[in-house]
Amino acid sequence: METSISPLTPLSFLHRSANVHPGKPAVVYGEDVWTYREFAAKVEQRARMLRAAGVRPGDRVAYLMPNVPEMLAAQFAVPLAGAVLVAINTRLAPEEVRYILDHSGATLVVLDAEYAGSVAPVARTLETVRTIAVAADPAQPGVGVEVTGAVAFEDLLAGAARDDGELAWTVTSERSPLAINYTSGTTGRPKGVIYTHRGAYLNSFGQIFHSAFDADSVYLWTLPMFHCNGWCTPWALAAAGGTQICLREVRGDRVWDLIDRHHVTHLNGAPTVVTTILNAPRAHRLDRPLVVTTAGAPPSPTTLAEAERMGFSIVHVYGLTETYGPYAVNVHQRAWEGLEAGERAALRARQGVGMLPSDGIRVVDRDMRDVPRDGRTMGEIVMRGNTVMHGYHRDPEATAAAFAGGWFHSGDLGVLHPDGYVELRDRAKDVIISGGENISTVEVEHAVAAHPDVLEVAVVGVPDDRWGERPKAFVVPRPGRNPTEAGVLAHVRERIARYKAPREVEIVAELPKTSTGKVRKHELREREWSGEAMRIRG
Repeated sequence: METSISPLTPLSFLHRSANVHPGKPAVVYGEDVWTYREFAAKVEQRARMLRAAGVRPGDRVAYLMPNVPEMLAAQFAVPLAGAVLVAINTRLAPEEVRYILDHSGATLVVLDAEYAGSVAPVARTLETVRTIAVAADPAQPGVGVEVTGAVAFEDLLAGAARDDGELAWTVTSERSPLAINYTSGTTGRPKGVIYTHRGAYLNSFGQIFHSAFDADSVYLWTLPMFHCNGWCTPWALAAAGGTQICLREVRGDRVWDLIDRHHVTHLNGAPTVVTTILNAPRAHRLDRPLVVTTAGAPPSPTTLAEAERMGFSIVHVYGLTETYGPYAVNVHQRAWEGLEAGERAALRARQGVGMLPSDGIRVVDRDMRDVPRDGRTMGEIVMRGNTVMHGYHRDPEATAAAFAGGWFHSGDLGVLHPDGYVELRDRAKDVIISGGENISTVEVEHAVAAHPDVLEVAVVGVPDDRWGERPKAFVVPRPGRNPTEAGVLAHVRERIARYKAPREVEIVAELPKTSTGKVRKHELREREWSGEAMRIRG
């Protein structure tokens, strides 16, 4: 007996909703509204545009855009054309963008005009890019930066009429690549994380279930779409038939304006985004539910308690780029409701248990044995299953190392509590998580060390009221040299993205080291964070 099994792909979500909810608002940006019928039609037009521009199945297509409708359409249009989406962090410096374009092998890149300056300096040196298209946002004035050899997006879009071939809202293999998302370079160079159609489809269902999306959901884009494809939320909302409100820039006043105007029911973001919203001048207690799904850094119990008082319903999730974004969730237990607010917030600040589509989450020792459920014994957090990456693009050695023992090694250290909930306690490899963005101390140190007056440098994460933590550099000068803080900072900001650069540099006579010459970074961290602990207690 033959059976018919369709490959899993999130493309099917929009195709279905265009038929089930054709006249319902799907995308809102300012005064522009796309219904689901129009959304699907625009996606098809852009898929034809890509094919007419020479994009072939399996090609990589890069987008460098904020959270505007074109970026949302790209989540569907690029795979509909049979290509692989490479969404690039809009905060990266030109050299970082160049590396990603070259490493991914992108053949076409679409830029928002505001970010043309991120490509213009390297446009002539790109190895594989054949076409650069610059899209102007009618709601945003032009910035006047020209990109050598670039074409206008509208001109590229006009070419869609030249393609009249059939478009299939399905795929031949559900395990084929859908997207490549680059990490923030936690060990130096960023790695290209391969997402498949199957993984994105299943992770989308995890978002639908745990964040409670449905056809009445109104979602506000405060999470970057370039980050893990917006945690698969573009596809999840399309599946649920909800409305997506695009937002070019996250500002507290603008967020509250849209929350009140559109009766927003959901938004996602790092704890720093939650803090920004809570502390905005227009902030007020809500008289209707607003589900806020947060991850990127462990939210403090203080933030969680304040959000609860404002009427926010917090869904705390945990994951990495390698896990399609959220992989674990702090499932709220009714037994916690009778607890004092601070105690309840502390329980909710833990990273939790595996989400519905996952294979569960473990904390293991060096021999891959589970640590005791005592809330004290630390081990590495490991994960596996359908919502873990296919592998690293063009890096089989790193892929093999990441999956040693059959589980993906997160590099994060945590404990397992008696109730089975995981709690993150430390981060391996000295990664700094600032406002939800991973920052490699090695990368920052290399940029600082390139200064001619710097002999040695160590970078650690220090407390920051807004971002959770941020980089600080400790610098030992070369003999006879006198580097200044301002000079070092200016030097670094020319080489890496500004959000990665330290905001302060401390000049020291020497760095604490082990007998073998390794810098004792933990001593520097403890000094900085002990002051923060005293401030909180005081």
